[in-house]
Amino acid sequence: MTRVEQVNQKRRGRRAAGEDTRAALIAAAREVFVEKGYDGATVRAIAAKAGVDAAMVNHWFGGKEGLFGQAVLQLPFDPAEILKRLVDGPVEEAGERIIRNFVTIWDATGGGTFAALIRSVTSQQEVANALKSFFVNAIFKNLLTEIGAEQRELRATLCATQMVGLGIVRYVVHFEPLASVDVDTVVKAIAPNMQRYLTGDLD
Repeated sequence: MTRVEQVNQKRRGRRAAGEDTRAALIAAAREVFVEKGYDGATVRAIAAKAGVDAAMVNHWFGGKEGLFGQAVLQLPFDPAEILKRLVDGPVEEAGERIIRNFVTIWDATGGGTFAALIRSVTSQQEVANALKSFFVNAIFKNLLTEIGAEQRELRATLCATQMVGLGIVRYVVHFEPLASVDVDTVVKAIAPNMQRYLTGDLD
């Protein structure tokens, strides 16, 4: 290792415990996820672009899903944590848990992060692909695997379209009265359809 490399290594080591490491990872992740998509992006590639050790991704974000959630989706929660919430409870109530959790989270931020994300999706196909990969693969396919559902690819895609569509109507285009009704009303109206996507007959 050359002296320059040793100096750079020391700098990376000093920075690894600081908030600037987190910021560097988020900035690098946005570039790599947009360029490679969710599935094509690797923790190693993101860490290399940020100039930090790959272990820092787990340290700060719990893994690739958490980093994507905060860097690209700007979600105010850890995807791994939300998956635990969705799995925790009777299978027949999973649709209700999905709608209630996501709407409650988005409502708490005024829908701002979701609206900003959708505007990015409409202008960047790469972000749209990453969004689809995240919801389908990281959230809904994992949930469907946990509950033992068949036709997971189709069901996961249907669940993702339900949530993205709901987000657009409630936070982006503001179709009334759905844009302003309370969370319980949204859950009662949409959860049965989400439950059918999860466990019902799709034929």
